[in-house]
Amino acid sequence: MTLDPVHVEGIARLAGRLGGRVEDVDHRDVAETVWAEFLDPLYRDGEAVLEPLDEHYRRAAPLPEIALEERPFDTQHGLDSGTINPTTFKNGLVLDVAQAAMAAVPSDLDLHRSRTVVVGAHTNDSTLSLGDDEWRRNDEGYTHERLFEVPRVDRYAQTVVHALALYLAESHHALEHAGDVTDLLILDGPIYPTGLLNWTDRHPELANLFETDERPADVVENYVRLVERFVDRDVPIVGFVKNSVANGVTRTLRERTAAPWANDDALFEHVLARRADGEIRTDAITYTNWFRSRVGTDRVLSTAGDALGISRSLDPAAYEVTFFSLYDPRTELVYRVEAPYAVTRERDRRERLIRQIVADVAAERGPPMAVAKADELARIDATSKQRLRERIGREFDSDRQRSYDDHRWGPDRDR
Repeated sequence: MTLDPVHVEGIARLAGRLGGRVEDVDHRDVAETVWAEFLDPLYRDGEAVLEPLDEHYRRAAPLPEIALEERPFDTQHGLDSGTINPTTFKNGLVLDVAQAAMAAVPSDLDLHRSRTVVVGAHTNDSTLSLGDDEWRRNDEGYTHERLFEVPRVDRYAQTVVHALALYLAESHHALEHAGDVTDLLILDGPIYPTGLLNWTDRHPELANLFETDERPADVVENYVRLVERFVDRDVPIVGFVKNSVANGVTRTLRERTAAPWANDDALFEHVLARRADGEIRTDAITYTNWFRSRVGTDRVLSTAGDALGISRSLDPAAYEVTFFSLYDPRTELVYRVEAPYAVTRERDRRERLIRQIVADVAAERGPPMAVAKADELARIDATSKQRLRERIGREFDSDRQRSYDDHRWGPDRDR
């Protein structure tokens, strides 16, 4: 049932009562103060936890000119992983299916055909052992696939199945095809598996898995090895984060000053948006300098963290997360671009990476083409998700456990 106009107006007036209490212009003023006084560097308990890699700056790249500039990297590869979303069956199994794909610009059809498929499975039945399969080949060798039993948990079974299947597929595919990348690899998402690293300080039961079971740390280790592989080959690897919910900077700022933003992207939107006569200017993409980060989940792989006990062949500083933020005023979206410090140590490479990503965003009005192509290859559409669930259910003669929300909205509603 839709809301009547009188209800819409009433709700709007009710929300409007907040208007005098939450002024966006005040947030912009606070953001300017934070930018000028707290981020060069940002301290916590006497330690610099966020610091510029070079001078502290904001820059503007004019539109549409920047989109037409020659790219610093002749070829680009993108990588992404998609899933069917966690599915619970009536026999107690919780499954998720992830597939990872790599895209190339210019296109490489053989590479595009290749897939890594992981079926993540969870059961609380202590009498049942699902057994981890070894990696197997399918589709004339183009597909690498594995059944992966995830650690047993009392709660968060869907969270564990989803995260481990997703990141195992992505990291394994990246390692398998690292040799195909000659100039630049762009992951669709962060450089490390933040969905797993979040467990270390958000969910005690999930954090305990890193102590009691080697499988979560093994998946994180894949990303450590991926960084090492690309550093050894002297090929840059970056992560393009489209929907960052990172709030390590804002949480740290709140210990020292006002930080009214929901997350770090909201802060950087205020920092980077340019206005004239009260309107956002759309004549340029704006971006920050590169920062070196030891806040939030970035701390785990920094010199201040223990990397979950994972062995590392490079200096610990080489793995630290560095990032810059860019803002596209045409869509009013903030993107975060990450890379390990080993990749951004040299100023020339930092500048080349910025020019590449900013020009790509300007041209595509969104993620770089390599990322968009990888996203398209890895995505599992709603019809395929439903077909997979039904086919899997027939394999062990069990139907999917349905909830009322499934009945009302469908199993593939936004989660």
